[in-house]
Amino acid sequence: MMEPWDGPASILFSDGDVMGAILDRNGLRPSRYYIMDDNRLILSSEVGVLPLDEAHIIKKERLHPGKMLLIDTTENKVYDDQEIKEQYAKKEAYGEWLDMSLVTLGSIKIPNFKVPDISGEERKKLQKAFGYTYENFHDGIRSMALSGTEQIGAMGVDTPIAALSEQDQPLFYFFKQLFAQVTNPPIDAEREKIVTSKTIYLGKNGNLLSEKPENARVLKIENPILTDLDLLKIEHMNKEGFKVAKVSTLYYKKTPMKRVIDHLFVEIDKAYKEGANIIILSDRGVDENHVAIPSLLAVAAVSRHLVKSKRATAMSLIVESGEPREVHHFATLMGYGASAINPYLAHATIKELVDEGLLDKDYYAAVEDYDNAVINGIVKIASKMGISTIRSYQGSKIFEAIGISQDVINEYFTGTVSRIGGITLDDIEKAADKRHSKAFDPLGLESDLELTSVGRHKARSQGEHHRYSPETIHMLQVSTREGNYDKFKQYTKMVDSEKTGYLRSLMEFNYPAEGISIDEVESEASIVERFKTGAMSYGSISEEAHETLAIAMNHLHGKSNSGEGGESDERLASAGTANDRSSAIKQVASGRFGVTSKYLVSAREIQIKMAQGAKPGEGGHLPGRKVYPWVAKTRHSTPGVSLISPPPHHDIYSIEDLAQLIYDLKNANKNARISVKLVSEAGVGTVAAGVAKAGAQVILVSGYDGGTGAAPLSSIHNAGLPWELGLAETHQTLISNGLRNRVRIETDGKLMSGRDVAIAAILGAEEFGFATAPLVTMGCVMMRVCNQDTCPMGVATQNPKLRAKFAGKPEYVENFMLFIARELREYMARLGVRSIDELVGRTDLIKLKDKMSSSEQELDLRGILLDMSGVEREEQVFNPEKAYDFKLEETKDEKQLLKNKKVKAALEGKESCRIALDVTNIDRTFGTLLGAEITRRYAEGLPEDTIVIDAKGAGGQSFGAFIPAGLTINLIGDSNDYFGKGLSGGKLILKAPADAKYVPEENIIVGNVALYGATSGEAYISGMAGERFCIRNSGATAVVEGVGEHGCEYMTGGRAVIIGPTGKNFAAGMSGGIAYVFDEDSSLYKNLNKTFVLMEKLTDKNEIAEVKAILEKHVAYTGSAKGRRILDNFDEAVAHFKKIIPADYKEMLRLTNLYKEQGLGDEEAKIKAFEVFNQ
Repeated sequence: MMEPWDGPASILFSDGDVMGAILDRNGLRPSRYYIMDDNRLILSSEVGVLPLDEAHIIKKERLHPGKMLLIDTTENKVYDDQEIKEQYAKKEAYGEWLDMSLVTLGSIKIPNFKVPDISGEERKKLQKAFGYTYENFHDGIRSMALSGTEQIGAMGVDTPIAALSEQDQPLFYFFKQLFAQVTNPPIDAEREKIVTSKTIYLGKNGNLLSEKPENARVLKIENPILTDLDLLKIEHMNKEGFKVAKVSTLYYKKTPMKRVIDHLFVEIDKAYKEGANIIILSDRGVDENHVAIPSLLAVAAVSRHLVKSKRATAMSLIVESGEPREVHHFATLMGYGASAINPYLAHATIKELVDEGLLDKDYYAAVEDYDNAVINGIVKIASKMGISTIRSYQGSKIFEAIGISQDVINEYFTGTVSRIGGITLDDIEKAADKRHSKAFDPLGLESDLELTSVGRHKARSQGEHHRYSPETIHMLQVSTREGNYDKFKQYTKMVDSEKTGYLRSLMEFNYPAEGISIDEVESEASIVERFKTGAMSYGSISEEAHETLAIAMNHLHGKSNSGEGGESDERLASAGTANDRSSAIKQVASGRFGVTSKYLVSAREIQIKMAQGAKPGEGGHLPGRKVYPWVAKTRHSTPGVSLISPPPHHDIYSIEDLAQLIYDLKNANKNARISVKLVSEAGVGTVAAGVAKAGAQVILVSGYDGGTGAAPLSSIHNAGLPWELGLAETHQTLISNGLRNRVRIETDGKLMSGRDVAIAAILGAEEFGFATAPLVTMGCVMMRVCNQDTCPMGVATQNPKLRAKFAGKPEYVENFMLFIARELREYMARLGVRSIDELVGRTDLIKLKDKMSSSEQELDLRGILLDMSGVEREEQVFNPEKAYDFKLEETKDEKQLLKNKKVKAALEGKESCRIALDVTNIDRTFGTLLGAEITRRYAEGLPEDTIVIDAKGAGGQSFGAFIPAGLTINLIGDSNDYFGKGLSGGKLILKAPADAKYVPEENIIVGNVALYGATSGEAYISGMAGERFCIRNSGATAVVEGVGEHGCEYMTGGRAVIIGPTGKNFAAGMSGGIAYVFDEDSSLYKNLNKTFVLMEKLTDKNEIAEVKAILEKHVAYTGSAKGRRILDNFDEAVAHFKKIIPADYKEMLRLTNLYKEQGLGDEEAKIKAFEVFNQ
C-alpha cells in the first residue's frame, strides 16, 4: 500500500495510442476539455487556447477531483473514471485479500497482562527526568485532555531560540516546521476532511511490482497516538505474518552517546534477523542509573539506519516514550520515522490530574480527548505543507533545524536543512544527563521534584528571558507617553541586551575609525516614511486601536496596515483628508473580508498575505462571540456568526496563480504598490525570486516571532524562522538572480529598537514593520488574552466596556517611530552612512561578537553575513526604473473601453451606453480597470446597467473581477477560473452561443473558484461551474446550473441558487447566506457538509417568491432552458428545492427580525440579537 501525496497536480500521460489524465483529489489544478464533432478531444488548463468554432463542440467538461480520464485512439473511445477503476478492481480478489489478511487494532484480543502503572514519586521523578514543566502539566496536557483541542496562545514569541536559551530545551525545540507558501497551497484539514486521513499501517510493506494476498498483511491503526492498552495489545499480538520486538532506548549514565546509538543499531539488526517487522522503541525503566536517549534522536537515528541498511520497508517503528507531551513533539517523531507513539507518561499525568481533582473528567475520556487533540494537531501541521494524510507525513522530515551541528544532521537527520550549525552529540548527551540528574541526584541527595514554571510563552519570574518584560513594557510606555528620548534609550538598552537570545544578539557593528556628523544623516522625517505598522485586523484589535495606528502613521507619512478585516466606509472616505483615518496598506488575505472595489481603490499599497509569522500555513477563525455588529458590517457578514479564513488563498495554488492575483489587484488600483507577505523559512529566497518575477513591487519577509491575536502554541513557537535568516536569504537570492533592484524588501517580527532596524537594513531590508511595540505604546501589557476578548487595556477586544479603558493616542505611536528613527540615525552616523539606501546590504558594517559563550560559538552565521562588497551598489537596492511593467496600456480595458467615447460619456454621468467586443483567454481581468475608474469617480458605483458590455469568446482568468455597481458584462461563450472574483456590485451574465450543439445545463461553462470573495452584485450563469463556486461569497446573488466540489465553501452572505447537481463537501465552513438547491433526485444530503448548516424544504412564501424572482431574471438574461422548465412548472418544482442555511445564521436572523418587530431600528436590533445570542 502506497501513501497518497496530493498535488496540486494535473498529470497527463500517453504511449502514442492511449492518452490519459488524472487530477489531484482536492481539485487544485484547472483541467478543462472539449470533445469536438470530428472526434477530437482537446484538454488544457484553460479554455480558449485554440480558436474553435462553438458550433462543432459537443461536450464541455473538466477533470474531476481525484478522477481519471482515458482516451483510446485505437478504439475511438473515451473511458471515464468509473470504467477505468472497475476494470482494474476486478483483476484480482482484492476485497477477499483484505478480509483475510488485514488486521485491525480493534480485532486484537486484550492479553492477560497488566498495563504498567506509574504513580506517586516515580511519576514525579519521571516527569522531572523527561523535562516536564509546570506549563506542560497544567496548561498543555490538562488543556488538551479537557477540551480535546490544542492550546491556543496569543502575541507571538519574544524569548530566545532554543540554541541560545539558558533554560533546558528538549531536542524537539531545535526543529522548526516547514510550511507551504506560494509554490503549493496548504489545505484546510478541518473543513475538507474528505481528503484527510489519520490511518497508518504497521508491518512489512509488500512488493509493489508483485500483486499477491500477502501484501495486504498489515496492521491498520485509525489513530497512531496509542493508549497504553493499545500498545499492550500490539506488543503481545499473535497474528500470522507479524512479529513484534521491543528495543530499549535506555543506557547507563555517562556512556558516550555515539556508543549508545551504535549499540541501539545492533539491537535493531538483531531484531530484524529474528524476523521482527514491528519495533517498539521503549524508554520505560528510567531510574538512577539508566538515562533515556532523547526520543527524537533515537527515532531519527534508527529510521536513518533502516534506510541505509535497506530495511525501511521491512519494519515499522512504534515509540513508547515518556518524553513527548506537546503536539510539536509528536509531529517531529512522526516526521522522522515513527509510525505510532505511546506517550505513557503524558497518560499517567492525566491520571494524576484526574486523581487530584484538577481535571473533572473520566480518565479514559480525558486520554481519548488528549490523544485526539494530538493527532488533529499533527494533521493540521501536515496540512500546512499541503499534505492530507498522516501516512504521507510519516518520515517526510519536513523541518528545518536551527542550532544543530552539521555532523549531527548528516549522521542522524540526513536531508534536514541546518544553516547555522549548533549543538553537537556531546551537547545532547550533557543535556540529557543534566535533565536526568534533576530527578535522580548523582550524590543521592533528595531532589526537588516540583515542576518549574519556565514561562516559555507567558513571562514568569526566574523563568525564560522575555524581551517584553514588565520592566521593558513600563519603560517603553513611559518614554513614548512623555516624549522622553532618554528613557527610550533605557528601554532599548534592556531589549538589546545579550540575554535576548536572538541571532542578531550575536552580532555587533563594525564601526569605521571615524564616523560622520549626525547632521549629514537622512532626517527622522524621511526615515519614518519607510516605517509601517503590522497587519492587525479590525476585529482582532479594537476600533480605537486600529484608528490610532492609522492616524499616527498617516501623520508621519508612513503606512498602517488594515489587516484582513476590511475597513469601514467612513474611514475609507477619510483617505487624503486632514483627519485621515484610513490605512494606507490594504491587506488581501484568504478570507477576503471587506475586499471591495472601494477598499482597493483607497489603498496606497495592497498587500497579499501569503502567510503570517506566528502561524504560517494556517487560516483563521474569528468566533461568533467576537463578531460584534460593527465588525460584521465591516466584514460584510452577520453579527454573532463565526468567520473562517481558509489556510490557502483559493486563487493561489502556484506562483502563476499569485502572478494573476498581483495582476488583478494592479488592475483594481493601478496607482497602488502591490506587496506580498512571506514568512522566513528555508527556500524563501527562491519563492521571493518567483514573487519578484510575478510583478510584486514589495516583498515582506516576516520573522516567526511576530504577534498574533490567536494561534495554536505549536505554531507560535515551532513554525517559521527568525527574519535574520529569511531576510538574508531573500536579499542574496534576488541579487544572484538579477532581481534585487526590481523590488523593495521589507521585514518585520519583534523589531524593537534602532539597533534591530539597522541590522535589518544591513541584511537587506529597505522598509520596516512594527506591530507589538506600537500596541504596547497604546497600553498593551502583554496579558496574552487577545483570543479571549478580555483585554483589560481595550486594545485587543471588541467589548464596549473594555474598549472604554483604551488610553492610547496617536502621539505615543508617533513618538515610538521617531525615537526608533533617532536611534537609527545615531548608529548610521557612527557607521559613516548618510542614508538608508547606503546602509542596505552593507554586511561589511557588521560582524560577530568578539566575546561569546561556548554555545554561542557553536553557531555559524557566516551565511547570513555574506560579504556583498563585490556586488555593485545599484544591484543591491530598489531602482524605480527597473520596476515590473504590467503593460496595462495594452489591455482591452484601456484600448477599447476607457478610450471609447460612449464609455467616457457614461463615466461623466451624461448617459448610459452599450458596446460589443470579442474577448479571448489572454484578456485577463477584463473589466476591472474600467470598474476601478467607476469607483474612483463614484464610490457607490453607478445606476444599474449604466455601462453594458456585450462580450463574445472565452473569458480570461478573473473575468469581471471587483467590478462595481453600474457595470454589466454579458459574455457569450465560456470563462476560466476566478470569474467574478470580488464582485462589488456589478452584474455578470454568462451563456452559451445560440448555435451550441451541447446542452448548457450539462456542460462546464465556467471554471473553478467563481465569485471568490464577492461582496455584492449579481451573476447569472447558464451552464455548470467547476470546483468551489461562490467560495467566501458574502453578499452577491448568483444562479448556476450545477457546481463541482466544495460549492459555497466558507460563504458568509448573499444568495446562491443552484438548479443542478452539486459535488461533494457542499457548504463546508458556510456560516452565512443561503443556498437554494434544486435537488431533483434527492441526492444533496450525500454531498452536504452538515457541520454548520441545516437542510430544509422551501416553504416560506416570501422566500419562494424571492427564488422565483431570481430565476425569472436568470431566464430573462440567459435564456436558460432549464430555468424556463422550472418556471413553467414552478408550483411542482418548489417541492424539489432544498434550503441550505447555517444554524447560527438562521437564529441571528430570527432574533434580529424579532427585535425589529418590537420597534427597534436595524442597528439596535442587531446589537440586541448579538447580546442575547451570546449570553
